Amino acid sequence: MPQQFGFESTTDQVMEGVDLSGQRILVTGASAGLGVETARVLVAHGARVVGAARDLNKARAATQGIPANSGDGPGLELVELDLASLASVRACADGLVAAGKPFDVIIANAGIMACPKGTTADGFETQFGTNHLGHFLLVNRIANLLKPGGRLVNLSSGGHFYSDVNLDDPNFEHTDYSEFGAYGRSKTANILFAVEFDRRHKAAGLRATAVHPGAIHTELGRYMTPEVLKGLMDAIAASKTDDSPGMRFKTVPQGAATTVWAGFVAPADAVGGRYCEDCHVAEITAVPGLGGGVCAYALDPDNAKALWAKSEEMVGERF
Repeated sequence: MPQQFGFESTTDQVMEGVDLSGQRILVTGASAGLGVETARVLVAHGARVVGAARDLNKARAATQGIPANSGDGPGLELVELDLASLASVRACADGLVAAGKPFDVIIANAGIMACPKGTTADGFETQFGTNHLGHFLLVNRIANLLKPGGRLVNLSSGGHFYSDVNLDDPNFEHTDYSEFGAYGRSKTANILFAVEFDRRHKAAGLRATAVHPGAIHTELGRYMTPEVLKGLMDAIAASKTDDSPGMRFKTVPQGAATTVWAGFVAPADAVGGRYCEDCHVAEITAVPGLGGGVCAYALDPDNAKALWAKSEEMVGERF
């Protein structure tokens, strides 16, 4: 597949000429950063976007420049969703199912990063519970709303290099907690969820992919203390090779570009069950660091099946 876009591509460049009229898209995390930018460009191209957010007042303020939805035309409507509460996830899903309106694409964008050790309302480690389990439950409960030909796009991260999932101790009850170790587990889980969702649903015409938006200055890093940030930068410096470019930050429109590329531009067969970065499908690498790529454990089908089973056990539902 020709690579037409890259690191510096923006959402507007990727979506140029794309008509989303008549499409309905769910975007979680529509209260800041990538979620707001994703909703903006999709509405600008004719889509009806349902933006999910924990704090609706914050979401309204952040999206005030995006036209509101009226009827079945393009625009944004907001729904409440707290991914750190399974009760909130179920309530949101139940409302969407009751409305009975199908989706063309689901973008699981919301997430938290490198927060201190804590638990969700249901007792799960905060990052795994919010970034993975909340989306796992939401997406599976509304999967029947996805139209044939629809896609699921999971926001993951190059942070998956920090750690594989640990299905024996997902809540760090017996292993030492680290902010980025927990983040890495949750981001690996985002990829594995896409792998197994894709395997289960591709015969019905639904595909799933995971994407890395890149390093971006957004609210995602709001929990990072100076000590945690220093540890991250030290690790980046240690991983740098003589010919690597070092840490390069993206703008928010550049960060959201891979999301919309994987969801609306790239051929479904090219991205289904894969991990994408910089508007292309990433290659498996055994050398984590600044050069990009994806760890083999994050695409391993047996790992993906095992995570699915553990996730069902943890949320108390089977799909």
